[in-house]
Amino acid sequence: MFTGTSLHSIDAKGRIVLPARFRAELGESFFIAKGFYDCVQVLSTEEFEKLRANIKALPAQLALSLQYGIISTAVEVSPNSQGRVPIPQSLRDEAGLDKNVSVVGMDNRLEIWDTDKLDEFKRANRPNMAEALSMLSML
Repeated sequence: MFTGTSLHSIDAKGRIVLPARFRAELGESFFIAKGFYDCVQVLSTEEFEKLRANIKALPAQLALSLQYGIISTAVEVSPNSQGRVPIPQSLRDEAGLDKNVSVVGMDNRLEIWDTDKLDEFKRANRPNMAEALSMLSML
């Protein structure tokens, strides 16, 4: 399970050092793909296969949309000896990732956001958060 948020930098070669605790959980190789919002997502091979299966189970036209939008952007990566992971230029461009990024633990996946965009996204979603909190039975 991935939790927490940490600040990082993307180097001149488009690489990021993911926290060691996350790399251990992701395994020796894992997938990087377009995220569900303006971000890049990082999934273990197991979680990527679950996502693919869930997409395939959708009606054909919807499945095709997500295959083009997410699956076709996915690349399998492995950290180098310093723990750096390359983020393809096309994904960095689409998510607006330049230098300062936030790595966000999202339970079964990680998201990599431009830090300013993440702050804007969270501000814009405060009403949704308030509604969701009101629906939790534990409060």
